[in-house]
Amino acid sequence: MTTKSENISPNPWALIPLGTFLLSYVAVSIAAGDFYKMPIAVAFVLASIVAIAMTKAATLHARVELFCKGAANPNIMFMVIIFILAGGFAQTAKAMGAVDATVNLTLAILPGNILAAGLFLAACVISVSVGTSVGTIVALTPVAAGLSQQTGMSAALLSAVVVSGAMFGDNLSFISDTTIVATRTQGCKMADKFKTNFALVMPFAILTMLLYIFAGSSASHLFTQEAVDWIKVLPYAAVLVAAILGVNVMLVLVGGTVLCGIIGILSGSFDWWGWATSMGFGINSMGELIIITLLAGGVLEIIRRNGGLAWIINKATARIASRKGAEAGLAMIVSFANICTANNTIALIMAGPIAKEIAQKFHIAPNRAASLLDICSCVVQGMLPYGAQLLMAASLSGVSPIHIMKYLYYPYLLGIGALLAIWFNIPRKLRHPAEI
Repeated sequence: MTTKSENISPNPWALIPLGTFLLSYVAVSIAAGDFYKMPIAVAFVLASIVAIAMTKAATLHARVELFCKGAANPNIMFMVIIFILAGGFAQTAKAMGAVDATVNLTLAILPGNILAAGLFLAACVISVSVGTSVGTIVALTPVAAGLSQQTGMSAALLSAVVVSGAMFGDNLSFISDTTIVATRTQGCKMADKFKTNFALVMPFAILTMLLYIFAGSSASHLFTQEAVDWIKVLPYAAVLVAAILGVNVMLVLVGGTVLCGIIGILSGSFDWWGWATSMGFGINSMGELIIITLLAGGVLEIIRRNGGLAWIINKATARIASRKGAEAGLAMIVSFANICTANNTIALIMAGPIAKEIAQKFHIAPNRAASLLDICSCVVQGMLPYGAQLLMAASLSGVSPIHIMKYLYYPYLLGIGALLAIWFNIPRKLRHPAEI
């Protein structure tokens, strides 16, 4: 975020590391015709080298220190801790048999032809309750992978279903970080922002569910129903209930892992050493994701400090002359910030104060500004192949983030919805208090 105390001057050349990443990962992968050819971690290493090399500082040590400050940002480290705990929980649940039991329960409840839509609805409900898209993805992606094996449906499709539902709740939940930041920076009540959001997103959530019914219709009668082992469903149920009650996500994941371990030992799924091995394997499986997150944090901090984000914001606001243009500017600012940070909460923290100034100048209601900011940040975050959500889903399902992107109907439709809301001023009844 550009502040007076930091006195950061806009600088388009600061975006070169981001261009390096996009060129080395996306462009090379497209040219090779295979997104597994170029490891995303290698692309971020190249971007990191460029970022450190082009930073103005007295010594190389000072440049590296600035990079490390970005990597060690409290938000980044919090994500790393969540990844570690999520890896341990996911693998322990799988080894104990929770995933298979939950898959069997899902198949018993939902007809095959609406399985994808049902999974989307479940992800929406859980993410609204939990308030975290990553937590929802951690809980449901292993289930989605198991359903794919049982039904023959595309693992990329079912992973995208989970991510889509997770982003629905990330945008709407009262306890979501993005909701909290958006409402606080714009100075509006959560209830007002929720009502505005709900009116904008629900038509597209319903349309998404219809599309997933059509996409998953081929799953009917492709699987054999097995008996449900109810005790092994308990960890997922406990995690969901704890999240609904507002328990800290770290405590939820630790508690879920302990419960999986106890049930696994009592049921004979593994012994104490087997439990430890499962947790270790799960934590180690998050290694690449953690490395990518740390590298991205360092690169994006250097881009910010060198003026890349300030340049983007200046360009986005330079020619604003109307309310409609101002709303488009809000969408553009938070979207670019999200692309640069790969974290919608951080993007909202950066863009929020600037957006509030624009909203006040052009008489945009605080709840509308907060809603547009949150929607656009979630749209972009849900589509980033290097964002935590898609990386987590890809890691847990064994599918490339790019393959998952083909089926992300909800973020795409929601993005279209945000543009329509801006262009046609929907809903029309919302106005700035000064006009009422």
